[in-house]
Amino acid sequence: MLSYESVLLDSTASSAYTVLLLHAFPLSSEMWASQLSALETEGISAVAPDVFGVAGSPQQENWSFRDYIEEISSLLSMLHIEKVTVVGLSMGGYQAFELWRMFPEKVLSMVLCDTRAEQDNEDALANRRDFIAAVRTQGPDEAVSRMLSNVFSPETYTKKQDVVDSFKRIVRKQSGNTIAATMQAIASRTDSVESLSTITCPVTFITGKDDKLTPPSVAAAMHRQLPGSAMHTIPGAGHLANMEQPDRFNALLLEHLKLDEPRV
Repeated sequence: MLSYESVLLDSTASSAYTVLLLHAFPLSSEMWASQLSALETEGISAVAPDVFGVAGSPQQENWSFRDYIEEISSLLSMLHIEKVTVVGLSMGGYQAFELWRMFPEKVLSMVLCDTRAEQDNEDALANRRDFIAAVRTQGPDEAVSRMLSNVFSPETYTKKQDVVDSFKRIVRKQSGNTIAATMQAIASRTDSVESLSTITCPVTFITGKDDKLTPPSVAAAMHRQLPGSAMHTIPGAGHLANMEQPDRFNALLLEHLKLDEPRV
C-alpha cells in the first residue's frame, strides 16, 4: 500500500469525499504540508500519497502512471473514498489526467498546477534519458544539481532560502534508482491533449508566473480548450507555486473547492 500524509480522513466515513494531492517530481507528499494544514483548518479532509519508492511507498522498477493510479484507486477504496477533487502539480498533473482516463467517476473536479498535457518530444526524451543515466550513477545530488536552477522564481532564490532547502532535503531522501524510475514513468506517460476535450468536471489551472518548465502560456493553451475552466497565475512563483507562495496558492485552492459543494 502507498504511504501518504492526510488530514481529517475520519470525516470521510460519512461524506466519502476528500481532496487528493498528487506531488511533483522528484519530491514527496511533504511538499503539500502547507496545503494540508490549510485544508485541515477549513475542515476539509485530504490525502497526499507518495509515488513508488518514496517515503515508505513500495519500491517498483519500470512502473507506469497507470500502475500508480491503480494503487491510488486501491488506497481510496481502503479509505472508503468515492469522490475526490484531484490537485496535481507538474508530475501530479500528468497523474491527474491518468486518473480521469481510468476512473472518471471518482473525479469531482480538478486543479491542474504547473503542468502540461503534451507528451515529450524527442529532445525532451533525450534529456530525460540522460538524466536517468546520470542519477542512477551519481545519486540524488545529481538530481538536485540538474534541477535546482529551473524550479523556482528569482524571488524564491533570493528571499526564501528555506523553500530551496526544503526542495534539496526532500530530494536527497530518495535513492538514485527511485528518482530514475520515477523519471522513466514521466517519459513513458500517455499524451493527454485529446483527453482535455473529454473532461466534463470543473477545472482550475494554477501556474507560477515565473515557471520556466511549464510557463503560463502552456496553462493558457489548456484553459482555452476547456470552456468554463478557470486560470490563475501566481506572481513570485516558479514551477513549485504551492511551496513558493503557499498563502496565494491556498486561497485559490479553497476558492476552487467552493465549487464542489455539496461534495457528494
